[in-house]
Amino acid sequence: MTSTTTKIAGRPDRYSTGSVLLHWLIAPLVLVQILLVSAADATEGPQAGEYMGLHKAIGLSILVLTLVRIGWRLAHPVAPLPAVIPAWQRWAARIVHFLFYAILIGMPLGGWAASSAGGRDIDWFGLFNWPLLPLPLDRELAGTFMDMHEAGAKLLYVLIGLHILGALKHAFTDGDNTLRRILPFLPPKP
Repeated sequence: MTSTTTKIAGRPDRYSTGSVLLHWLIAPLVLVQILLVSAADATEGPQAGEYMGLHKAIGLSILVLTLVRIGWRLAHPVAPLPAVIPAWQRWAARIVHFLFYAILIGMPLGGWAASSAGGRDIDWFGLFNWPLLPLPLDRELAGTFMDMHEAGAKLLYVLIGLHILGALKHAFTDGDNTLRRILPFLPPKP
């Protein structure tokens, strides 16, 4: 059995069903993260704390889902991009995807490290306290991790913009099937 048999509707030019599901699970969670931080910044007191608590729980969930996605991708290689796509665009796509994985791992780790160094518990959706990393209690260290976390957020915004612009370019300017590789409900263009 080849990896092409796991592609959507048996089509080797699409991402596998698992890749599509993980993409469309992680992407909205990332957007929710942005909204939660904005809501926390716009409020004060316990309400802001609740938003940030949810932000932490979702962030750690994104970390786990991203690790699953990487494992899935290693077991189910991505179908090659169409031959008509120029080499520089293939290269750019690989870099953006790599940076997405790095950010989706690095940001939650940075937030986890900041909470751990700050001695702040992480409540995972009211089910249990996520274990803190074995770091010294050090507010300055926590601040350093938080600065790195916030710098990662800025890079994430740039990556999201590039990713969306690239998808729209392929869909509307180039008119190719690149965007349809990850959208399970759109048939390929002839």
